Amino acid sequence: MEKYVLDRLKMFTNAAAPAGFEHEARELMEKYLVNQVDEMTRDNLGSVITKTVGLENGPRIMLTGHLDEVGFLITQVDSDGFLRFVSLGGWNPATLIMQQVEVVTSNGERIHGIIGSSSKARGKTPQIKDLYIDLGQTSKEQVESTGIKIGDFAVPYCEFRQMGCGDTILAKAWDNRIGIYVVSEVMRRLDSIKHKNVVYGVGAVQEESGCKGSATSSFKINPDIGIAVDVEFATDYPGGSEPAFNAKIGGGPAITFMDQGTICQPKLRDFVIEIAEKSKIDIQINGYAGGGTDAKSMHTSRDGAPSITIGIPMRYMHSNTGMLSYSDIEATIKLVLNVVKKLDEEKVNEITFI
Repeated sequence: MEKYVLDRLKMFTNAAAPAGFEHEARELMEKYLVNQVDEMTRDNLGSVITKTVGLENGPRIMLTGHLDEVGFLITQVDSDGFLRFVSLGGWNPATLIMQQVEVVTSNGERIHGIIGSSSKARGKTPQIKDLYIDLGQTSKEQVESTGIKIGDFAVPYCEFRQMGCGDTILAKAWDNRIGIYVVSEVMRRLDSIKHKNVVYGVGAVQEESGCKGSATSSFKINPDIGIAVDVEFATDYPGGSEPAFNAKIGGGPAITFMDQGTICQPKLRDFVIEIAEKSKIDIQINGYAGGGTDAKSMHTSRDGAPSITIGIPMRYMHSNTGMLSYSDIEATIKLVLNVVKKLDEEKVNEITFI
């Protein structure tokens, strides 16, 4: 793996940008794609919308990753200097105890802390209300002197690290900076590839709080085909096997047919699988996934758009840290590129009007 690739991935994952506070990740995506696309705008919620034209008036293909990660919103500063918080996105509180975090002030300063739990929660499954952030301060006044105030946010702290086999990478916020990276790379590479579409690469805000940014961006774009690039639960760990789906990191991108927000049109599903087979890209089939992705916003926007989720298998989702495979990242980029190259008006009509 080239060092410049690792540096890019580290840059994206290190950004502190939970739902509602995506500005740092948004600016990185915009900087990465400046002069690489034909057009770059934002919608009124703050999602980034980039555009590259292969054929004027060709089908509108919308590729979406979400900018936000799971995090926390500070709601109270105790008299003894502890911070209370609520979650931004879905957390299992049991994974949070004694994990390191960074609280980000309104001027962008990051202040290190650790999550603790009240004594009444010990030996039990905690709830968010039982937890607090310990900054090593002893009073409310000391905390306020650092610039922290109610309404600031916090994110997990995890050092970016290439693991022993070389292909596996550990970081925070893979969900979904890896989607942002894939979408950005596809848009960058499309600049030099012939295709017959108008392709929109979107960095959507507030996916973790209900797919809000992809809803507004989808309305603005009115796509003909939607592809959400996200992470997928890997199950290749002790006790991780699921009856409906078994995915492993390094096994290739996961193609999801159905989740709580989307049922993929069969012809789009079969088309993506066919492209993978012809491109000799290993994929993993996920018949059903719990939860949902930004595909549901594209799927139901205006009069609807056939949509699919292509997921990169990830261990330890919605926790302080995640692990995935670089080979899966490159395979996903190649698959999305080849899908876009093979789409045209005739194929989109064939997929849509079933």
